[in-house]
Amino acid sequence: MMRALVTGGSGQVGKAVMAAGKAFGFSCSAPSSADLDLANPDSITAAIDAEDWSVIINCGAYTAVDKAQTERDLAHAINRVGPGIIAQATALRGIPMIHVSTDYVFDGERNRPYRESDRISPVSVYGMSKEGGESAVRMGNPRHAILRTAWVLSAGGSNFINTMLRLGETQNEVRVVNDQRGCPTSANDIAQALLTISQRMTATARPFKSGTWHFVNGGEASWFDLAHFTFARAAASGFKIPKLVPIPTSAYPTPAERPANSRLDTAKFTRDFGYAPRPWQEAIGEILEKRLQGISA
Repeated sequence: MMRALVTGGSGQVGKAVMAAGKAFGFSCSAPSSADLDLANPDSITAAIDAEDWSVIINCGAYTAVDKAQTERDLAHAINRVGPGIIAQATALRGIPMIHVSTDYVFDGERNRPYRESDRISPVSVYGMSKEGGESAVRMGNPRHAILRTAWVLSAGGSNFINTMLRLGETQNEVRVVNDQRGCPTSANDIAQALLTISQRMTATARPFKSGTWHFVNGGEASWFDLAHFTFARAAASGFKIPKLVPIPTSAYPTPAERPANSRLDTAKFTRDFGYAPRPWQEAIGEILEKRLQGISA
């Protein structure tokens, strides 16, 4: 069985990779943040030297988008410098690496889903730090894969649907932005994509060409659409739901600017890896079914 080192194992995607690894032929190990701190270069190299890894999957990141505006140094240390150290260390040891990135490397001004070849132009410190991480990976290790994704959701952890359900328990009315569009995406499906890439990278029968791919679930939605979908499923489970009010981004100011268009084009991934992401309604419906179990009206 192949050995995979997974950074960010306590996050949504990292947990999903750990859960799915065995089915793809990988024995996955995810050190705690105390043992592998992406802001601590020594801990990174120590973790890489700890075993004979087949692949490194970097799911770790600084994801506090608004706090990054004031914690610039920490965001760049974790999202830019850390991945660069992983890339250099793995290149020296002949280990391929996969790096998870984000739609926030784009400015959101296009009127179609973003392709891998589109110009990157982040509008927030978080986006800039993630773009820096991509560049560091490309420069540091010639055997790399970068997977951009967006609007990550899971049954546990801190994410939009769990926030909506929490607000629904205490508020009669919830205001939700309706002019930002993206692709709601299951952490479980991202894990499947990462492990599919891992299989390809570690296969000896066929060469792997490094590159960047987009992976999100199919279709698109606004945050308001996703909230409506979430509460419709909650209502079907007997959960009391609030009144939803659509609002523009201007009515919900945040320290960091968000892309108005976070849609990602996944045609390249489908072409290169042989399957198309399933519709977001199916993937997120599956998450909500699990999340809503045990919630009563």
